[in-house]
Amino acid sequence: MDKYIGIWIDHEKAFVITLLDDNKSSLKKIESNVEPHFRLSGGYRSVSSSGTSAVSERKPEERHKHQLHNYFQELIQNVKMAKEIFIFGPGEAKTEFAKEMKKVKDLEGKIRAVEPSDKLTDKQIIAKVKKYFSK
Repeated sequence: MDKYIGIWIDHEKAFVITLLDDNKSSLKKIESNVEPHFRLSGGYRSVSSSGTSAVSERKPEERHKHQLHNYFQELIQNVKMAKEIFIFGPGEAKTEFAKEMKKVKDLEGKIRAVEPSDKLTDKQIIAKVKKYFSK
């Protein structure tokens, strides 16, 4: 059986929709557990006795990258058996995820489209995936 998978994704969560035989589908929600990405506007400085800054500004950024990578890897494990994959969602997560998928040899040719989308209900997400693959 060929698996057609649609993924609605943002940085907080993803919905993986697998189209099954007999026009049925399954939906799986995956939480990202990625801390919100923010930048301190003025920052702060901790000065040691020697007068040097003891705060590393890179740590939050590195942690965010690592968490995002783990989130994308979990999603990749859920779509490895797909014949074709349709990715959509708001923001930048969809294109970041598509780039991560292209690094996986078995998945690089399976992405059929990456499209922008608003936030949708579960039923709207399933309907969009069914409509896309019925073309």
